[in-house]
Amino acid sequence: MNVTLTILGMAVITFLVKALIFMLGDRVMFSANVRKALDFVPVTVLTAIIVPMILSPHGQELELSWRNPQLVAASIAAMVCAATRHQLATIIVGLLVFFSWQYMLG
Repeated sequence: MNVTLTILGMAVITFLVKALIFMLGDRVMFSANVRKALDFVPVTVLTAIIVPMILSPHGQELELSWRNPQLVAASIAAMVCAATRHQLATIIVGLLVFFSWQYMLG
């Protein structure tokens, strides 16, 4: 029952926040600094989601070794991204490295 109430409460709060933004629309103007800070929100949220999955794929403890395919693939993908700045190449290389590394480990 507690979990259900928590989920319902989070749903109501999320709905209210999003509905408030749509209802107010252009009537609320953010300062240039706030708008600049809000540009970083998607990157920050994605980083907060992805990094724990890379460093601790099984959710127990950090797996900082070559036997962690997520870590190896993410490291190589980051290098490809830094060298090429090509998103599709980064995604393809990351996926190829991840699945081939996982296959090699058995």
